[in-house]
Formats: sequence, structure tokens, C-alpha cells
Amino acid sequence: MSRHSASGDSVGREPKPVPGRKPRRKRVVLNDSRNPVTVVRTITELEEQTSVGEVLVRNLLRAQFKTAMSLATLIAVPLVGLPLACFLSPAFDNVTVFGVRLPWLLIGVLPFALLFGVGWWHNRLAERHEKDFVNMVES
Repeated sequence: MSRHSASGDSVGREPKPVPGRKPRRKRVVLNDSRNPVTVVRTITELEEQTSVGEVLVRNLLRAQFKTAMSLATLIAVPLVGLPLACFLSPAFDNVTVFGVRLPWLLIGVLPFALLFGVGWWHNRLAERHEKDFVNMVES
């Protein structure tokens, strides 16, 4: 016999009331007023593409475009500057590290690490912009 069947109560039944004690009260909640209420007006304006909705979406796109252009500039400066520095400075061209010339290391390895890091950073910033947009619309 299992310990559940030994108690005499079957599963799913409520325990028998104890004489002299009031039965436990049950609270039935149909709608919790503490939950945040979605602003229907803003969502409707976005769905119907009214002028207010267009402004909200345009601001989101502007923030994402600004982030993308600033990070593209951050990438373009070293990617253009390294070959230019190698061309303009012959002494820089002759430096070797681990038997490999420094310009080959910088131009062959650095861009991959730079692109990966900036791509990860851009993804995080774009998600933050979208999260801020959704929070603004829902509040």
C-alpha cells in the first residue's frame, strides 16, 4: 500500500472540515487590477498607421540608424587607417611579431575580431532600442 492510499483520503478531494473551525475561504480573482493595462490607443495608432504611429516608428528607425552609422564609422576608421598607415610608414611595414610582419597580422586578424565585437554590440543596442519602444508603447 502506498502512503497516499493509507490516509483514507483520495486524491483531489478536499480535507474534511474540523468541527469548531470555519472552513477556509477561497478567493476568486476574475481580473487582477495590479497588472499593467495595455494602452489600446497607442497600439491602435501603430496598427492603423496614423500620424502618431508613424512618428513613433520613425523615431525607432532613426535611433537604430544612428546606432548603425556610428558603429559603421567605428569600423571604417581602423579598416581604412591600417592599410593607409602601412602605406605611409615604411618603418611600420618592417616590424615582425612571431616571425610574421605586423601589417599582415593587423590587416588579416584584427578586422575579424573587430567585426565580431561590433556586430555583437550592435545587436545588443538594437534589441535595447526595440525593448524601449515596446515599453513606451505598452505604458
